[in-house]
Amino acid sequence: MDNMVDDKKVNQVVEDGKGHDPEGTEGKGYELPLLLFAGFRTLIDRLHAELARQGHPDACPAHGFAMQAIGVHGATASEIGRRLGVSKQAAGKTVDRLIALGYAARTEDPDDARRKLVRLTPHGFDALRRSAVIFDELRAEWAASLGARRLRSLESDLRAVVPTEAFRLDAAGWMSGS
Repeated sequence: MDNMVDDKKVNQVVEDGKGHDPEGTEGKGYELPLLLFAGFRTLIDRLHAELARQGHPDACPAHGFAMQAIGVHGATASEIGRRLGVSKQAAGKTVDRLIALGYAARTEDPDDARRKLVRLTPHGFDALRRSAVIFDELRAEWAASLGARRLRSLESDLRAVVPTEAFRLDAAGWMSGS
């Protein structure tokens, strides 16, 4: 596969031996973010494969972030863009796609007739409800594989080093440098 990497391609600017731990007691610094991201990607890919089996074949990770940005009460395209860390235009394209797929709808803002709100449809809420259940199932699989105590410890350790404000929806904008 073209999108796979091997040891020779990962962090190829690092000199051979730099950061090398001959006793194998410590990992390489660049491996930690890659392992964390690979864990994230594994969970998200498995989530979307299961969502597809459960009636949401067109849902993708960007849609999940956007539906979270829309929230329970709805939001304007500008608000969605700010929450996602992307331009209003980029948010608008994502919203248009969510509407075309039946996950969201534009409605009048009851507080301001000049504004349009984007709201989740029952289909959108269904995708989010199913996602929550699937994430619980995936977590249970990790607990079975690692052991429940080790998984709780991993989660606790990550909470200790990840600031609360890091739980944000702007991953797409952040990764693209927006």
